[in-house]
Formats: sequence, C-alpha cells, structure tokens
Amino acid sequence: MADQDLAFISATEAIAKFRAKSLSPVELLDAVIARHDAANSKINAFTRTSFEQARAQAKKAEANYAAGKPTRAFEGVPLVIKDEFAIKGQVTTHGSLLYKDHVDEETEYFVERMMRARPTVIGRSTCPEFSSACVTNSRLWGVTRNPWNTRFNSGGSTGGGAAAVAAGMTVLSDGSDYAGSVRIPASACGVFGFKPPFGRIPTSPPWYLNPYAVIGPVTRTVADAALMMNVMAGHDPRDLTSVREKLRYPSQYKPIKGWRVAYSADLGFYPVAPDVAKATRAALDAFREAGAEIEEVDLGWTDDAVRGFIAHVRENEFAPFDKLPAKQRALLCDYIRNRKGKFLAKGTSYAQSLTIRAAMYAKLEPILERCQILLSPTLAVPSVPAEHDPLDDSFTINGKKVEPQIGWCMTFPFNMLPQLPVATVPCGFGKSGVPVGLQIVGRPFDDLTVFQAAAAFEQARPWRQHRPKI
Repeated sequence: MADQDLAFISATEAIAKFRAKSLSPVELLDAVIARHDAANSKINAFTRTSFEQARAQAKKAEANYAAGKPTRAFEGVPLVIKDEFAIKGQVTTHGSLLYKDHVDEETEYFVERMMRARPTVIGRSTCPEFSSACVTNSRLWGVTRNPWNTRFNSGGSTGGGAAAVAAGMTVLSDGSDYAGSVRIPASACGVFGFKPPFGRIPTSPPWYLNPYAVIGPVTRTVADAALMMNVMAGHDPRDLTSVREKLRYPSQYKPIKGWRVAYSADLGFYPVAPDVAKATRAALDAFREAGAEIEEVDLGWTDDAVRGFIAHVRENEFAPFDKLPAKQRALLCDYIRNRKGKFLAKGTSYAQSLTIRAAMYAKLEPILERCQILLSPTLAVPSVPAEHDPLDDSFTINGKKVEPQIGWCMTFPFNMLPQLPVATVPCGFGKSGVPVGLQIVGRPFDDLTVFQAAAAFEQARPWRQHRPKI
C-alpha cells in the first residue's frame, strides 16, 4: 500500500492489519507524518505536534502486536486531541492568548479513557478561541483552512481535527459539540461526525452541568466512530450527569428496509444554498434504494430557535468575559470581546429559551414517533470563506441576511434538544468543491438507530473514495 493510500486508512482496517502483522503502527505513523509535512502548511490544523512521543508509542504498539500480546482498543492508531481538552502536565491553550502558556493540572475524564486505549497521539488540533465560533480562526493560531478548497474555512470549533482527518494527517480525532462543533467541521471537511446525547460521554466540571455541551468523535467511517464511542462513552461517578447505561456500538448494522424516514429541507426557517439543497435531496435516493420510505415534513420551527440559543449562550458562556480586566479583554478575539454588542444583544430571557425549546420538541416528537430518524442538511452552505467574520452583519444566504455566527449552521437546534443523538455524513459537494453533509437525527438516547442509518448510507454512497487534492 502506497504511503498516500496508507494515510487514509480507517482505524478498524489498520487494527486488523496490525493484528495480521501486514502493517506496522510505525509504518502508519510515518505515512501520517508525511501527509502532515505535505499538507499542514496549507491547512494549519495543528497547534503543535508530538511526533517523537508518537514514535515511541508506535514502537511499543509494534512490539506488542509482533509478540501477540494483548492490545487495547486504539493501540497504534494515530489520534489528535483538540486543544480544548486538558491533559495533565501539557499546555492547552483553548486557542487563546490568555492561555498560551497554560499547563493543565488534571486530565479531562474522557481523555483519560482514550489514553488508556493506547493510541499514537500525534499532537493537538486547532480550535477557535474557547471553542466559541463556528469557524476555526484565532489570534493565537490563525485560520484553519478547508482541505478541499483552502479559500474556505474548515468549520468550527473542531476544525483542526476534522481537517486533519480529511487530509490524511491523522486517523482519529475527538471533538466537542456545543452548537454543532463536531458536525459543522465534519460536514465542511467531508468526514463523519457524531453528537451523542447529553450524558453519554462523561466530562469534567463545570461543563458537565451544561446540557448543550457534549463530546463526540470525528472519523472517516461509521465503524471508526463506533470504536471511539465504545472507549469514550459510559458512566463516570465524577460526572453527575453521565448516564449509567453502557451501550455497545457495533461495527456493522442491519439494513433499514421498511423504515419510515422524515426529511426537512430547511428545519422550518433556514435559507439553504441551492447546491446544498440539491446534494441533500439527492441523498434521499440512497434511503429509498435501501427500502425506506421518505416523508417530507414541516417542523414548524422558526428563528425563535436562534433567540433561544443565544439566551442560553449569554448566560452560560460569555458572562465571565465581561468581568475580565481591560488588559486581558484586549487579548480576546473580536468574536468574543465584541459579541455582547452583536451576537448577544437580544431580548429573549433564559426562562423564555426554555419555553422555546419545549415548543420545538413538541413539534418534533410526533414526527420521531412515526419515523425512525429525521434527515436535514447539516449546513445551509457547504462552508464559509476562510476569513469569515462571525460578527459580519452583511452575511447573506440566497440574498437573505442571516445571523453570521450560527445562522448558516443547521446544527444548534439539536443542542437545544440535547438528549437527541445526531450524526453527519458526507453526501456530495457544493459548487466550490467543498463537501456537503447530511444530518441524521434520532429519538432521545437512540444512538444505535442513528448509527444504523449512517452505516446504511455509507454502504449505499461510499464517501471515502473521494479525497482532497492537497
């Protein structure tokens, strides 16, 4: 297998080859490093690399496989960890000049689990400041560009991880999802992303008390995401909200023949670019061919959802920044420092946001009762320009002004309904050459139905044959 092909292998394929002794973890690491050296200068997906440490881990994995010793779930598989997640003794910057030299004293709970699975950790991936934008751009690390067309952004906030997976610079990436931070970049970069239900993967305080904020995998395949979920998910007594049910995510799933599948082209209120609408509607044929019946639905949602989401963010995320001394505030990115006058200057109260959320689910619930899943575009545009300003009031889709931060992201409404599992699968390309994603929404805590639908689509419309030419 040529190095170029090897760098795009899936984790499940790599592990099978490791066990068969037809591939070495060191060989895979070399291929991934070669891709990094060829592509990262054009994309900017890493805050830093740890190739020496990774080589030591790969050599240890190589010896374990060669000797037939017991191995763990990720043993020898390259993994990048988002520069949002704490690792004891390491610098985690959160994409902020305020934290450029910050050394963690604890390790994030789910990261502990990933480390115990013995991956080859190749570095840390970029994110916007405090993972607070739907694009990956910060004063500290600059812009992370889309590997399919570098004039566009990789999406955020897990933009570095998604771009690295898409470009062959890692095999696996973790991510966080508050407004779509796994699904937005996974869609824009043409890979698979999954937002689990709140409580499925334990997180550290205080964020485990924020139901909008969850952790999820970014991978090339559905089976690789199942592999990651089997490691990351499960109860942790330190997390008050972590659910006790331990799901086992299979690597293969039954067909979806006889399913009833709902489809919403716009979730009720989004203007959707024609190339996105065309690609996602064409994707419905894969479900029909698999024996499912499609029902186009009107959710009846309105842009009250935007106001409700903003009210939650105002109370839970940005209030602390108002209390920073002026010298520290001056170091913040504009999209945080000036957010109060733009994104956050809305009249909806936090209490009203609860009413909005309840009304949204009241309209969705009967649809999910008669249909196994809901499909929609993941993003209203394939991506936004690389230098997109989340405060740009002139931003439009189809000639209509939309909220520039989240108005193009059809993901955040499902963070407002945090018990719903949601995946995004690549389903085509926009006119810019940037991928388009199809969003798959399941019933509360019904993760496996979402994986089953995603696996059926992956089989019908394989996406890994497409690679960015970078």
